[in-house]
Amino acid sequence: MTDTLLPNDRKSSRGDSNYFKKGCNPFAQTGRSKLQNQRASLNQQIIKEMRMRAGAENLLKATSNNKVKEMVLLELSYVNANLQLLMGQLEGLNSSVEVYQNSQETANIPLIALGLKETKEINFSTPFKDFILEHYSEDGNSFEDEIADLMDLRQACRTPSRSEAGVEMFAKYYGHLPLIETRFFSPNRQTGIFFTWYDSFTGVPVCQQNLSLEKASILFNMAALYSQIGTRCDRQTTAGLEEAISSFQKAAGVLNHLKETFTHTPSYDMSPAMLSMLIRMMLAQAQECLFEKIVLPGIANQFYSLMKMAQEAAKVSENYDQVHQSMIQTPIKDNVPFFWSTMSQVKTNHYRSLAHYFVASALLDHQLGPNDDEDKQEKTLSQVYDRLPEGRSPLDILKKKEERERIGKAHIRRAILGHEEALRIYGLCHHLNKLDILEEILKASHQRSLKKQSEHENEEQFADFTEAPDIISKTEHKAEMEVPATTKVKVTDFFQRLGPPSVFSAKQWWTPPRTIRLCPADRDLGFTLKGESPVQVVSLDPLCSAAADGLKEGDYIVAVGETDCKWLGVSDVMRLLKDIDGEGIDIQVVSVMESNPPMPTKSATFCGNLPKTYSMICLAYNDDDKNHKSRKVSKKSSFLSWGLKNKLKSASTLSLPTADHSGSQPWNKPCPTFPSSSSYNNNSVL
Repeated sequence: MTDTLLPNDRKSSRGDSNYFKKGCNPFAQTGRSKLQNQRASLNQQIIKEMRMRAGAENLLKATSNNKVKEMVLLELSYVNANLQLLMGQLEGLNSSVEVYQNSQETANIPLIALGLKETKEINFSTPFKDFILEHYSEDGNSFEDEIADLMDLRQACRTPSRSEAGVEMFAKYYGHLPLIETRFFSPNRQTGIFFTWYDSFTGVPVCQQNLSLEKASILFNMAALYSQIGTRCDRQTTAGLEEAISSFQKAAGVLNHLKETFTHTPSYDMSPAMLSMLIRMMLAQAQECLFEKIVLPGIANQFYSLMKMAQEAAKVSENYDQVHQSMIQTPIKDNVPFFWSTMSQVKTNHYRSLAHYFVASALLDHQLGPNDDEDKQEKTLSQVYDRLPEGRSPLDILKKKEERERIGKAHIRRAILGHEEALRIYGLCHHLNKLDILEEILKASHQRSLKKQSEHENEEQFADFTEAPDIISKTEHKAEMEVPATTKVKVTDFFQRLGPPSVFSAKQWWTPPRTIRLCPADRDLGFTLKGESPVQVVSLDPLCSAAADGLKEGDYIVAVGETDCKWLGVSDVMRLLKDIDGEGIDIQVVSVMESNPPMPTKSATFCGNLPKTYSMICLAYNDDDKNHKSRKVSKKSSFLSWGLKNKLKSASTLSLPTADHSGSQPWNKPCPTFPSSSSYNNNSVL
């Protein structure tokens, strides 16, 4: 994909040097873009089927006609079958790791990258212009360029480049979101803007009117982009491995920041359990790259080097075993692609077998000689084993040739069994079967262990039932989470012309700007100023001309003559007021209103398959309807609630089919319920 500057003829108010970059060309037919387009298409098909199922289930509850029930049950069976097929296709997309690998990668096991969450395009223009006019009493049309810049930046975040430039773009948009929230999202008023994001694993949409979902999704995509950068690195070079290690550690750091900051995100792919699993997977892949970095120059055929590599390989195996154990826990196992859990299981067995192979090589190929440090080898061997077979000590194994060979052969047998298990698991997943390089690596490792066994065959091996002890995992370079500095990048406020956000925010309410005529008597204005920016009127003389003209104690001066004073301090404003002639000068002031308008109902949130405070408003949301001001919750019953006799007891259902057969419905599908609209204010406006 190609990075280009945003083609925009308008001149940026922040200067060309600070202008942001556009994402990749959305029409570029690269493997990654095709994959993301398929994901977007599947998300639309999934929400369509879910709407049909929700309506059919409501109809089933409302009707008492047996014939209608039979027809609805038949329709539900078709819809659930289609949903299962779509979910299978989405799982296939999440299993397409070959798209993200380095094109020249020929000797390394593929790594897993996260797919980007998809979202809908949002038009900020009308809601923001109206809010600027009504709340800030300024012409919203004068902020068209700023609003367009914000929309362009968000649109570019849907197709980021797989590089640091793409991460930087995510960071810039994430840095703008708190400023946008301060400016336009009031707790007492809804803007009518719906942020819709699709679950990256299930395709279920989540819709909210606040910015929490937007912030969390941007962080998730930032971590996903870091994982894609890590998988693309050339792991045949030290520089490429270092970049991959850093990328996976940063991905884990961003996911951990997301987990700690947004604890109640309604999207399941950002739930604490799922994020914990993803963090472990990113760190396991970073540890794998650390192992490859140690192996890259070659492994010295020496006793201590082989024992060290055995413990390093055991550490990678241990990390992937923890990842696999997380993936098979309920409810993660129902949503994680089978390819992911299979891959983690394959790597667990593969690297454990490598550890046993290294120990076997150290014991079988290196006998304790007269010039060797006996105490050092004994200490090394004792640190490798957690426990030894009964009646054996590290020194006995090192000194007695028969014991040394017996334990070494036990390790090589265990290595062979582990490689065979990895190959068996590899054959269970048809997505894994597409990765020829993985099969070649597994078979080569298996053949190497078989060759080592054949080199030390003798007649006694059939009667030898010694079991190799477990190897203690140990590493000199442990993968750690790394929070990138880009998550705290400073940005320039798009809407800084509105004034300092500490004062001119959506939480504050003011009177419209009033014009006051200043005619100083004997160069006395009748008041003093305080504050940084904007300045505030204090010590007002109630008998001065300004007070008679409407100036009040505590007013903020926003303009002197034709000069905007929102960002000026006391000294700057006094300089403008110092040389007032006899005719005087007009100033504009605003007053803070003490009472706020009454708070309407809370923001409706929709999400499938999650029992939280959700509404069906997302399902009834028309993509073609761009008039945000006129969108209201209609009191007329829609198709989704058609036929319900008791509105207070109505409940919409929306969930993905699972393998649970404990439900009481004929199609065995337990569905979470959603609160009815009557639980909110009947006059609510969303």
